[in-house]
Amino acid sequence: MTAPSPTAASTLPDAARLRETVDFVREQDAAALLPLLLPGLDAVELQALVDRCRFSHAALLVFPSDPQELRGLLAGCGLAGDVPPRPSVVVRDRLAARHRRDAAGLEVHILRPPVTGRDGERRTVELFTLVVPPGSELADVAEHERAREHEAHLAFEVERPDPLLLRGMCALFARHGALADGGGYNPHEDGTVFYFTAPAGAKAGYRRMELYAPGDHRDVLAAHLVEHRARRSAETLLRLMTGAWTTQALAVFAELRVPDAMAPETVTDAGTLARAVGADPESLTTLLRYLAMLGVVAGERDGFRLTGLGALLRADAPESMRPLALMYGGPFYRSFGALGHTVRTGEAAFDHLFGENHFDHFARHPELADMFDRAMAAGARMFEPLAAHPVITAAAERPGPATVVDVAGGNGALLGRILTAHPRLHGVLLERPHVVEAARRSLDAAGVGGRCTYRAGDFAAVPPGGDVYVLSRILHDWDDERCREILRHCARAMPAGADLLVVERVLPADDSVSLATAWDLHMRCNVGGRERRADHYNRLLADAGLALVGCAPLPLEGSVLHARKAGPAPAPTRPGR
Repeated sequence: MTAPSPTAASTLPDAARLRETVDFVREQDAAALLPLLLPGLDAVELQALVDRCRFSHAALLVFPSDPQELRGLLAGCGLAGDVPPRPSVVVRDRLAARHRRDAAGLEVHILRPPVTGRDGERRTVELFTLVVPPGSELADVAEHERAREHEAHLAFEVERPDPLLLRGMCALFARHGALADGGGYNPHEDGTVFYFTAPAGAKAGYRRMELYAPGDHRDVLAAHLVEHRARRSAETLLRLMTGAWTTQALAVFAELRVPDAMAPETVTDAGTLARAVGADPESLTTLLRYLAMLGVVAGERDGFRLTGLGALLRADAPESMRPLALMYGGPFYRSFGALGHTVRTGEAAFDHLFGENHFDHFARHPELADMFDRAMAAGARMFEPLAAHPVITAAAERPGPATVVDVAGGNGALLGRILTAHPRLHGVLLERPHVVEAARRSLDAAGVGGRCTYRAGDFAAVPPGGDVYVLSRILHDWDDERCREILRHCARAMPAGADLLVVERVLPADDSVSLATAWDLHMRCNVGGRERRADHYNRLLADAGLALVGCAPLPLEGSVLHARKAGPAPAPTRPGR
């Protein structure tokens, strides 16, 4: 009997997925499942495995919104709801690695409600749970895991395990095409798990299987994990090498406006989508299958459904990331192809490829300039807490009029947020002439244009007399000498007591993983600029006669540095106070 595919089941809500799993556990046994999982087993090998292990459970990861919903899931499938949950260390760590999250923030539990098989054998459903309340930032994790079913597996418990037996069983699995896929020791229940990826020819409907051995067998597990890491290293490197494919897949998906042709929460067949966007049906289907692996769409029985991740590429999405996809898949993609020039010479590959810097190039191509400004606005969620920064709040609460000067403020997205949050503030936006009109239209549409003044010019034209000056994602465009020049222009314009807020991604002092490290390479290649550490910015500010007062985090791994004219050190600012 062939099992229902977990991939197909992933189109169902958790209750239906759990019900199918329970029915499967009731129907199956080791003698029936092992030949499906390991095609090629001969009669002697099969009997040896059946004599030494038993089919113990099928596993499923579900995402209830709260404990009450979990109890309802169990009751709806006739499962005991009083089974005590235990922490699941192995699955928690796998989820953290897959989704690049802090394991401490993932409370994964495991329950094993009993199920009696048709043969009278007592088995369980191994239920992993991660509570995802409505609106939780873990919703994308849940959506991806339901679509891919990484944790769905079949398990066989080894009876009376010993090191020799476990090594022999692992070797037998490997001989028939099963690949080491990790594992671990769970101290909460004193048990060791050995995960395997099923062979390509497996017919059990599950891609993963597990050997569970009661007790601590980390000596045998160590060799299993070495094999797993060796295989994963090659796979990981191959995936890294194909990263350019992902960039282009997302760019083409956005360019063809496929997300806009997909109604949210509605399954659409590929043929209908191809006709709507003017694409070849077979090629579009292949693209969508690839994007399904990334969680951008979800593959369903009758077509594809746009996920929350993919919806960010709709043109009408709030803070749409479509312009970023087009920019990274367009001119910046071309210049990254010449990254070797940057690494060899230290010069911007963009300048080398296009014969001019990207600001001049975009200024001569209005469609690119518009795309670039909209791409920069796509990162506007970085700005969300900025309007509540103590410096801006203090300016807004002064008895007289106060002014925020946004230096090179693009289309005014940041200034618009600040003025919307503080109706008493006035804004001044300094930008290049071809950008000023776009900013005027944007701020008028936001209802704050009447409180804005517009200045067309370069950094030398920073207007004097402001209360708060903002440099948002500007300094990373330039080398140190140009940064000092920009900061000196700001310092000259700032009256005594004025504040400067610098928004950038700051490189971590300890070289830990950070988006700023990736953007550092991007800026050097495409702009000739760079990201910097906080102490580096401190030196640049000091050279311009400014002093760094404080630094606070922003979303998307951004930071806001607060500076004032050098003098007696003021008390540090602390956001939220």
